[in-house]
Amino acid sequence: MTIGILAAMHDEVADLINAMIAQSGNHVQRIGMRDYHVGTFEGQQCVVVLARIGKVAAAATAVTLIRDFNVAEIVFTGLAGGIGQRVAVGDIVIADRLVQHDLDARPLFPHHEVPLLGMSEFVPDNRLSTELTAAATAFLREDLPYSVSPESRKNFGIAQPVLHIGMIVSGDQFVADGDKANGILSALPAALAVEMEGAAVAQICFEYGVPCAVLRTISDRADASAHTDFGQFLRGVASHYSTGILRRFFAGRSSDSLADR
Repeated sequence: MTIGILAAMHDEVADLINAMIAQSGNHVQRIGMRDYHVGTFEGQQCVVVLARIGKVAAAATAVTLIRDFNVAEIVFTGLAGGIGQRVAVGDIVIADRLVQHDLDARPLFPHHEVPLLGMSEFVPDNRLSTELTAAATAFLREDLPYSVSPESRKNFGIAQPVLHIGMIVSGDQFVADGDKANGILSALPAALAVEMEGAAVAQICFEYGVPCAVLRTISDRADASAHTDFGQFLRGVASHYSTGILRRFFAGRSSDSLADR
C-alpha cells in the first residue's frame, strides 16, 4: 500500500524527502510541473510531493497522486493560522472536518456548500486521523525538546504546545487581518485553524473514495498579531514537526504490521 504525502511549501517536506532518500533512495517523476518523490520511509511506501499553495494546486496534485500513483491514502501536512480562541503558535491541529470558508454560491446553493455535491463539510478518515493523533501526541511529549532548538521555541513563545482536534477551514487567501478572521469565525464558529489547501484535498479524496487526513502546525494567529518571521518558523519549527510526526506515524504502522490491513 502506498500513501501520498502533500505539503504546500518546500520546507514542509524537505526533511522528509531527505530522510526517505537516506533510507531507500529516491525516484522522482515529474508531472504537471511537480516532482513526485517515490520511495520508502520507515518501511512505508510513499509518494511525497510539493503541491504548491492554494486549493486548485492542491486538488490537482491530489488527483495525480490518486490516478498516476494509485495511492491508497493521502495525508496533507503543513502550516496554518490559528483562528480558534485557544489555538496558539506551536500547537497542532488535526482536522475532524474541513470547509472551504470562501466558497459562496448563494443564492443557488447554501453558503459554503459545494455545488452539486450537496455538502459543505468533508470528514477525514477516522483511522488515519487517530493514527496521526497518536503520533503527534508522542512527538510533543517525547521528541519536541530534541527536534526544535530551545532558541526557536523561545523566539516563537512555544512552551507547552497543545494538540487540537477540530474544524480546519480553507480558502484562497492568506488571513492575517482581525476583521477577516472574525468574519470567518462568525460564519464558522467551530473553526480552529485556517489555511489554503486542506478542504480541497478532502473534497477530491471524497469524490475518489480515498481516505485522507490533514495535519497542521500553527505558525501564527490569523489576525493582526501574525508574526513576520514566517520563513524562520517554517525552517526552524514546522519542518521538524512534520518529519517527526510522520516518522512516528509510519513507525507505528510498521509495528502494527501493514500486512494485516
